[in-house]
Amino acid sequence: MSYDPRFDRYRSPNFKRPKPSGDSLRDSFAARTLWGKQAKPKVSGSFGRSPQQTAPPWRRPVERLKRSKFRLWAVWAVLMLGGLGLAVNLFYLQVTRAPALRKQAEQQQTLKTKPFVPRRPIVDRAGNVLAIDRQVYTLYAHPKLFNHSKAEIAAKLAPMLAIELSPGTTSETELLRRFNLGESGITIADSLAQEVADRVAQMQIKDSPVDGLELVRQQQRFYPQQELAADILGYVDGERKGQAGVEYSQQNLLERSMPSIQFSRSSNGNWVPDRLTAGFVQLDDLKLQLTIDSRLQGAARIALKENMKEHEAKRGTVIVMDARNGELLSVVAEPSYDPNQYFNFDLSRYKNWAVTDVYEPGSTFKAINVAIALEAGAVKPNTVFNDEGRIYMDVWTIQNSDYQSAGARGPSTVTEILKHSSNVGMVHVMRSMKASLYYQALEKIGLGQTAGTDLPFEVTSQLKNREQFINSPVEVATTAFGQGFSITPMQLVQLNGALANGGKLVTPHVVQGLFDREGQAYWKLPRAVPKQVFSPETTKKVLDMMETVVDGGTGKAAQIPGYRIAGKTGTAQKANGGGGYSKNAIITSFVGIMPVEAPRYVVLAVIDEPKGGTGGSVAAPIVESVMEALISIEKIAPSK
Repeated sequence: MSYDPRFDRYRSPNFKRPKPSGDSLRDSFAARTLWGKQAKPKVSGSFGRSPQQTAPPWRRPVERLKRSKFRLWAVWAVLMLGGLGLAVNLFYLQVTRAPALRKQAEQQQTLKTKPFVPRRPIVDRAGNVLAIDRQVYTLYAHPKLFNHSKAEIAAKLAPMLAIELSPGTTSETELLRRFNLGESGITIADSLAQEVADRVAQMQIKDSPVDGLELVRQQQRFYPQQELAADILGYVDGERKGQAGVEYSQQNLLERSMPSIQFSRSSNGNWVPDRLTAGFVQLDDLKLQLTIDSRLQGAARIALKENMKEHEAKRGTVIVMDARNGELLSVVAEPSYDPNQYFNFDLSRYKNWAVTDVYEPGSTFKAINVAIALEAGAVKPNTVFNDEGRIYMDVWTIQNSDYQSAGARGPSTVTEILKHSSNVGMVHVMRSMKASLYYQALEKIGLGQTAGTDLPFEVTSQLKNREQFINSPVEVATTAFGQGFSITPMQLVQLNGALANGGKLVTPHVVQGLFDREGQAYWKLPRAVPKQVFSPETTKKVLDMMETVVDGGTGKAAQIPGYRIAGKTGTAQKANGGGGYSKNAIITSFVGIMPVEAPRYVVLAVIDEPKGGTGGSVAAPIVESVMEALISIEKIAPSK
């Protein structure tokens, strides 16, 4: 037998291949090929196989064909399912999510921003700058880029910078310490003025510029008067938002209106502005003008600080108002803060407690009560009441503050009761009118409401509800001498302003409006029409009675030779959280009105928790000092 490589088998030399028929030729072709490729039959270890071990030759190609068809159908199914999935996903992306994707693409390819525009400056009534934006710099050091030694750079840089030092260190050693904090990005100083930044930028060592120092420019709100008007101005935070004072309440006036600029991303990835026209950024010359007088503000702050230090007081406030129109010439609160460095002070200092806190006004409210009684026709200035010095109401004892020394004063007119600040006398005065009418009058003058000032965070005054007030005689009695209810110092100034201007309740305010560089008004803040709460006749009588308080009563410390001054003292126990009154803590105050012949100015001083003293000895001298300054500034002529 010989081996035939064509068929991979052995065959006899005498073997003759039979002539294939059509069927056998087809079967032979199917056996030798599979889809056009030669099939290599498997060869076992023997020369042949038994019929039981192998399928008939004509069946094997059929089975392979069936498996091939199955694979085709499987591939077709996978392709169809994949195509269907792609179609569904395409519909989801192109139809369902199209708006969201379009918006996302716009956000990625476009950018809208507003150009930096400085806030409008704030000036006082005379045009003196109180707040303005300025360009400042932050100095960074990158020691890895230094081309001179650290010691040389520190020695050259130290005289230019005001660096906060710890005990026992110098500016040079402190700079060296900071240079050694890292290789790059070390903050050396911030808020550097333009002239300081120029000197740093031009610094040279051995006729060679210094590398490794970086100046980053930024805008900063600057308050040249520091704490002078901090209680009125407030401050601007790092995000350019006002957080107190008029910087907060007048944010819309201080921010210049500017349209947004749209940027599109170019092919190289850079942002390019769209459609910028000539003169796009235009800055107006408007400034926010206040009613404050910086000279008077400074005098009031000095007087308040000195008095608080002398009496070791917790806090204090001084307010000066023009009673004709409600313009506030001065608003001072202590302790205060420097708005240039607001971050170095406690949060409690940011609020102006002249409008954010209420207190029981005590005897300074007695003049208002007398005006209510006179307006109601219940009493006259010469109406006489018996001042026993001490009375009892239910379980409560009411007595005069000087009862231990003065005792009972006996028959006293309303004028004398106000002059000596008699608590018992005031109880008799206010009990001469119906409790319901008294309560109605308190509501009419604004108790339970705010004064309506344009300073932010003002709180409402507190008054007992009508039923409790009318049905409790002791409520009427305590309210008669200024306790049992609470008001802000600002509202007390407003009420005394009504006594000075003929009975009108004007709105205290610090904002005049927006003015241009020529001093012309561009816009003025609208004001409410004053409410008439007392008649001019009533207010004149009350002022004459208040003048006796300064001439020979409890307010003699407020006298100024040659000038007629009306006033009222107040010394009130402080309410505590338990519903009663503190045995030691008091709040003293004095309100003055001048000049009596042509009343115009109201000055209030309130001192919280002084160590001893009364309204006449603690607060009245402050008002006297402020009025002296007011006379000089406003050139008020002496009374005839």
